[in-house]
Amino acid sequence: MRSANVALLQLCSGDNVRDNLAQIEQQIKQLKPHVKLVMTPENALLFADTQTYYKYSETEGTGPLQDAIREMAIRYGVWILVGSMPLISREDPDRLTASSLLFDDKGEIKARYDKMHMFDAEVADGYNHYRESDAYAYGQHLMVVDTPVGRLGMTICYDLRFPGLYQALREQGAELISIPAAFTRVTGEAHWEILLRARAIENQCWILAPAQVGRHGSTRRTWGHTMAIDPWGSVVGINADAVEGIKVHVDTSGMQKLREQMPVVKHNRFQPVLKNPLNKSE
Repeated sequence: MRSANVALLQLCSGDNVRDNLAQIEQQIKQLKPHVKLVMTPENALLFADTQTYYKYSETEGTGPLQDAIREMAIRYGVWILVGSMPLISREDPDRLTASSLLFDDKGEIKARYDKMHMFDAEVADGYNHYRESDAYAYGQHLMVVDTPVGRLGMTICYDLRFPGLYQALREQGAELISIPAAFTRVTGEAHWEILLRARAIENQCWILAPAQVGRHGSTRRTWGHTMAIDPWGSVVGINADAVEGIKVHVDTSGMQKLREQMPVVKHNRFQPVLKNPLNKSE
């Protein structure tokens, strides 16, 4: 069990990657003292359209965007989670994945998670028609990785609506779960906090959810409300709508006792089932 400070950045990213990187670095500077892990939202390095995602896409381990994050991790001596960025798919080089990368404080990539669930939905807002599958292929693999803060399960945004994924991460030993997001204002106001707290309570894990906030182009608006939630479901850190990060102290020392007092994994009579979203026969 470990105890450390985590910085959750709240950004208003756009299609200018230099500006996005500058936002990230400025917030790290403000929160740096005694922080072990920095988490950024979904679309942290680029929030744009499908054509632009392809233009700036990179292969895992190489490219100017990854180099910039690697240099920040080394310069400030922190682990950095890139909430999501466009990477070349490992299964199909002609497709992209919305991928979360975890860099350690030496600039090495420790984990990659490709978003499993695509936000293909109709929302009553200015953008209206969301279809992430036009740009991205479905992720195929779970990811749980050791960090200085604890054992981290990785997810992205719309994944939040699929509790089976979180049960599977808990089964693989997750103590904390990242949910970098760019929730719309409409869906965020209605469901964001409820879903985050539910995932924390169900799985007795810390939930760490850095978010995008504000306007992104002429029609996209995001909800913000970056949150940290403890395994009991209590909100221990929140930033409603400011473009700035928050620092939260994550302590997993009481987690085992909670899990022993209410052994939900042991009591669960339904095993989590993850279907392959590309296998239409399932």
